[in-house]
Amino acid sequence: MKLKLIRLSPVLLLLLAVGVNAQRAGQSMSIQHGVVTASRMVDLNSGAVPKGALVGGSLGLISAKGKKSSKKTRNALVGAIAGGAVAKGAQGDTRGMMYEVKLGGAAGAVQVVTDQREIRIGDCVAVERAGDTANVRRVSSAYCEQANEAAVAAVADESAEEADECYLAKTAVVEAATIEEAELAAMKMKLLCDD
Repeated sequence: MKLKLIRLSPVLLLLLAVGVNAQRAGQSMSIQHGVVTASRMVDLNSGAVPKGALVGGSLGLISAKGKKSSKKTRNALVGAIAGGAVAKGAQGDTRGMMYEVKLGGAAGAVQVVTDQREIRIGDCVAVERAGDTANVRRVSSAYCEQANEAAVAAVADESAEEADECYLAKTAVVEAATIEEAELAAMKMKLLCDD
């Protein structure tokens, strides 16, 4: 544990030194439901992530394509804490899963890249978007059945609340000021954002 504290201390200092621009509760959150039609392993640094794909999970915290270098540094450090993988973060491990999700109705499809590996082809998922981050979470198959549109609309507020709790958990990881706060926030993120 002592070695872990020595490794994380510079990380936390850099996190505090670099500004954080996080979405606050009440800002725009969009939730769409769909069925996973394809999945494959991708590396964010390989160019294998298609343009326009959403990036979620703790990878969403570390992805910074097109952002200032200070944000890239901060996000990489956050990702190391969030995933509990300091060694992988130091080596630049940015592997994840890319899921293609066919959305309900005429909404088309969306691709989401995340570190979540438990989602399978055929699963009904919620794709939650907040700002430039996303989360994909497995939900009851009833959400993806067109016959249940009215019921899904009736529980939309509860779904939005769950998505907001996930987003706030991710924000807490970014804003953590101590190792203990970072570890607690990372566990909350796992509990609230994964299926």
